[in-house]
This record gives sequence, structure tokens and C-alpha cells, in this order.
Amino acid sequence: MAVDAAAETLKGEMSERGWQVDPDDEWGIAVIATVGRQLKLRREAVGMRAGDFAKAVGYGEDMVYKIESGKRIPRPEYLDRADDVLGAGGLLSAMKEDVQKVRYPKKVRALAEMEAKAVEIGVYECNSVHGLLQTPQHARALIEAAQPPYSPDDVDRMVAARLARRSVFARTPAPSVHFVLEEAAVRRRVGGTMVWQRQLERLLEVGQLNNVSFQVMPTDTDAHPGLDGKIELLKFSDGKAVGRSDGLFNGRPVSDPKQLRILELQYGTIRAQALPPRESLAFIQKLLGET
Repeated sequence: MAVDAAAETLKGEMSERGWQVDPDDEWGIAVIATVGRQLKLRREAVGMRAGDFAKAVGYGEDMVYKIESGKRIPRPEYLDRADDVLGAGGLLSAMKEDVQKVRYPKKVRALAEMEAKAVEIGVYECNSVHGLLQTPQHARALIEAAQPPYSPDDVDRMVAARLARRSVFARTPAPSVHFVLEEAAVRRRVGGTMVWQRQLERLLEVGQLNNVSFQVMPTDTDAHPGLDGKIELLKFSDGKAVGRSDGLFNGRPVSDPKQLRILELQYGTIRAQALPPRESLAFIQKLLGET
């Protein structure tokens, strides 16, 4: 019996990996602490002990204490089950939206917030298809290729965060978005032929949007400023901008006008050297025909 209990405890802990709160995420810590406090207050208000509640929701008692103390991010199904067991009338289930945001890594969440406000987005990517362009299968294959490997929960969390950023294409008014990808990045068959084929189709879909400019940088081109790594530029409606380059300013985001002008010069040179949008889409179409 003791062995079985230990196995169940281990199983519970393993299944919850990736649901810890990022210690550097102050907003996330505050959200999860508030959610945990509300769960505990609701449970105590109906006179239910933690052990009985744990059995009712199908979780270990230790996990209940961790969630109520703000040390674990509750799963959406946990909140739904708790809402039902405690008769909360939807109040606990309603917290799922904020809880889901906490699951996204802080850096990704901050980037998504900036992308959601930008009126112009410019990206040069040399090593892989940019996150805004990735299909779910492509994103998963890239993330699962990491070493040491992420846990399944971490993979799910990172894929969901990456896909959530694609909402930028559904904005009204739509931002102006410019992509330049290295030829090697679009030729790499990440995830196998079928996943690669769907990724090429996705590039064609996005590249044909009126607000999107998509270009491919040929491998046989001369040297260009992007050889030092990725470049990103985001411009906002108030005239402000932020950018970063792997090869400049130690890779840190910058907003100083003088530094931004350097990034804009580099990005403009890259766009001028890459294949024009129409030729780039034709290039992707040719690759698709070779699959």
C-alpha cells in the first residue's frame, strides 16, 4: 500500500511539472496567489476539508494545498471541477483566462503584448521559421527537439503560447507585417515531410494577406547584415518603436532612436537583398511542388 501511495504521489507530481509559477513573474505570482486564496475561502465556506475536496476533484491532498497556497498553477479542468464541487456558480471557472495567461512564459507574454499593440512589425529570421508563421505541428517539433528535453506539459505550454501570438493577423485594423526568412529555414523539413508541407502552405497563406510582405533570402546571395542573427522591429501608433538584433547591443531590446536607426538600416538592406515578395511566394510554391 505504501508503495502504491508513493507511486500515486510521484505520478501526481510528474503530471504537474510545468505548472509551477515562474519566480520572476510578479504578475503571475499575484494572480495564482489570488486564485488559490479564493479556492481555499470557497472550500472553507462550505465546510469541506482539504482531503475530502481532493477526493471530489480527483487530485491529491498535497496538490490541493499547493494550489491553495499559490505554489501551483491550477489546470483549467481543476477550476471547472472545483466550481462544480463547491457550487461556485461559474465564479471559479471564470478565472481560467487569467490562469491560462500565467502559463505562458513571461518573456513570451511580454512579446505577445507588444506585437498586439504594434502597427508595424518587421522580422528577419535566419535559423527557423518565425514563431508568428509556424503551424502547431511545426512549433511542437521545434520545441520537442530541445536538449535537454522539456516535459510534455512544458511543450504544451510553449506551443500554446506561440500559437496565441498568431492573433496578430486577426487584428482590426491590421498591422503591417514584414518577414524575411533565410532559404535554409524554409527548406529544413522540421517534423517530417507532411509537417513541412503544411508549413509551406501556411507560408503561402500568410504571404498572400494584404497586410503581409513575405520574402526569402537566397542561400547563394552575397553577405548581408543579418548574418549575425535574428532582427526584430516593432513600431507603435504613438511613434515609438522597439527593436533587437542578435548581433547588436548584446542582443538587448533597444528603443533609443540612434540605435533603432542602425537596426532599420540593417533590416532595410536585408529586405532589398532578399527575393521580392512575388518571387518569394513562387519559390515556396516550387518547394511545395517538390514534396
